[in-house]
Amino acid sequence: MWGFLKRPEINLDTSGQVPMIDICELDLVYPNGHKALHDINLQINKGEFVFLVGTTGSGKSSLLKLLYRELHPSGGSVLVGGLDLVDLARHEVPYLRRSVGVIFQDFRLLSNKTASENVAYALEITGTPKRKIPSRVAQVLELVGLSDKAKRLPSELSGGEQQRVAIARSLVNEPVLLLADEPTGNLDPDSTGDIMQILSRVQNSGTTVVVATHNQQVVDLMRKRVLVMKRGHLVHDLARGAYRLDGRGSGLHVEQPRGPFSAVVVS
Repeated sequence: MWGFLKRPEINLDTSGQVPMIDICELDLVYPNGHKALHDINLQINKGEFVFLVGTTGSGKSSLLKLLYRELHPSGGSVLVGGLDLVDLARHEVPYLRRSVGVIFQDFRLLSNKTASENVAYALEITGTPKRKIPSRVAQVLELVGLSDKAKRLPSELSGGEQQRVAIARSLVNEPVLLLADEPTGNLDPDSTGDIMQILSRVQNSGTTVVVATHNQQVVDLMRKRVLVMKRGHLVHDLARGAYRLDGRGSGLHVEQPRGPFSAVVVS
């Protein structure tokens, strides 16, 4: 059953000997001529937690879409776990996404399925044997703190709970890379804190985590590596980055706070 997705020979290198993400001279031009990304060069190692920040339209979402092959670059190379995504055939993309989990701002849950059924569906479509599904689903729902709400429909869950279901769904195939596009954009501060704690635990288990966000409080609190995008360019790569508002206008300005981290202009 569900044998229509037999596993091809797509294996990502998770040894840590090669970067989990290796991007070289990357360009992206949309069909309408809009230049979304310009000459991006970037490496992210296995097990890193990285924030991708910048104003709307800076290229954050476009970069993430290239990493799970929603988009194809106009030039340059994109490697994930040593696998060249530029040469990946269209029919191979679903198998890549077994190893790359994606979390969206708008949850994208199936409204007619319960929390557990939404998570199970991600296993069903990849051909996981039916006998293995219940335990895998239970495991990830426990990880996100929703074991007691497994039988509830999305409409019976809060926004934060729906996002936790979406995270469980993205983790159930045990990805080596987790991409999150504004995962707390629709959430209140308490739910935001819960989501970031879950993502931290995921990173601690060895998964590489990349989060695109506008949430400066989250970036300031977590003190992780920060990549700053501006008009399609990668303009800063900070080992431990932070925003700082200093009152000099509406932008986010450069300051050097105490401690081993930096803050930058992203306006």
